[in-house]
Amino acid sequence: MFLDESGFLLVPTRRRTWGIEGVTPVIRFNFRRERISALAALTVSAERHHMGLYTRFQRDNFNAADFVNVVRVLLSHMRGEVILLWDSLTGHRSAARRLQRRFPRLHIEYFPAYSPELNPVEWVWKDFNDHMANSILLDKEHIRQRLHANKARVSRTQDKLRSFVLSSDIPSPPW
Repeated sequence: MFLDESGFLLVPTRRRTWGIEGVTPVIRFNFRRERISALAALTVSAERHHMGLYTRFQRDNFNAADFVNVVRVLLSHMRGEVILLWDSLTGHRSAARRLQRRFPRLHIEYFPAYSPELNPVEWVWKDFNDHMANSILLDKEHIRQRLHANKARVSRTQDKLRSFVLSSDIPSPPW
């Protein structure tokens, strides 16, 4: 299981876009700095090579208790030993101590410092940002709706989820 969190602002990511020849496109947006915190877990089944994407969106930043709750819920849907790979933020380390006491079947490994290219969930965030680029987002609820729509879109096929793992710099899996 790969886990990571991110934030999505009302101010959209700007990307190159199409427009009428000779007319510069104008992209309007809100100047409010409101945001939604997002957490995603990308799971890979060792036996069936089935992949899953689990997300949680909230208005406030995630803390250690939030990480514990998310992982607890995910573990209730998974059988056997589980390896969790994530970065070594302070909130992750304190959550890890609690998780390992409560769930002996959970093994936690950390990515090296400053190496987001190893975490496949970073590619999930890139995909979400690409699909929300140049959008006019009205409020936090609108961001949340777009994030849920993106999650549904990428979860439709195993190939899309697999592409996130294959795009990362971790060693290629045998499938």
